[in-house]
Amino acid sequence: MNNKQYATKGFIKSAVSFLLITGLLAGCATAPAPQAALSQELASDYNYIIGPGDNLNIFVWGNDELTISVPVRPDGKITTRLVEDLPASGKTPTQLARDIEKAYSEFVNSAVVSVIVEGFSGVPSQTVRVVGEASTPISLPFRKHMTLLDLMIDVGGLTEFADGNSSKLIRNIDGKHQTIAVRLDDLLKDGDISANTAIMPGDILIITEAWF
Repeated sequence: MNNKQYATKGFIKSAVSFLLITGLLAGCATAPAPQAALSQELASDYNYIIGPGDNLNIFVWGNDELTISVPVRPDGKITTRLVEDLPASGKTPTQLARDIEKAYSEFVNSAVVSVIVEGFSGVPSQTVRVVGEASTPISLPFRKHMTLLDLMIDVGGLTEFADGNSSKLIRNIDGKHQTIAVRLDDLLKDGDISANTAIMPGDILIITEAWF
C-alpha cells in the first residue's frame, strides 16, 4: 500500500470516528428520558414532611427572644421557649408554624411564626434508600425531580462487584410494593440516558452483586 492509500485510509477512519462521536453527542442531547420526565407529574404535590432528626429554625416575627433553633427529638416532638412537647414529625413546616402560632396565642398577641428546616432527615415514607453494591450506601430525603442518575451521584456510583443491570427499585404504590428493573450499567457505563428513571418518595434501590 502506497502513501496515498495510507492517507486515504486514515482520512476515512477519521471521518467515520467523527461521525460516530457527532452522532453519539447528538443522541445524548436529544434522546428522551420518558420515565424521568414523569417525576414532575408523579410528585407534583410533594411537600417536605418534618421527621425526627431534622433541625428547625423557628422564627417569631417581632419577638427575637422567642426565635430559636431546635432539633426534632426521636419521639417526633420539639420543645420551644414557651411550649414543651409540641408534635412536629409528620407535619409540613407550614403546618407546624400554624400549630406554634396557636400554642403561642395565650402568651403572644397575634404571633406570626415561620419554620425553616435546616438539616434534613425526613420520615421513612419520604426517604430514599440505596443498599447493596453502591460505593456509599445511603439513606437520604427525597428531592423533587430526583432521578436515578441523581441518586447514583449521591452514592458515588457502583462498586466493582456490582451487577448494575440486575438491580431493582422497590416502590410502594397504593400500599403495595412493586419491583421495577433498572439498568444501572447501561446508564453509568454506556451513557444510555434512556435508562434513567424518576425516583419517588420511599423508593429503595437494591444494587445486586455480580456472580463471577
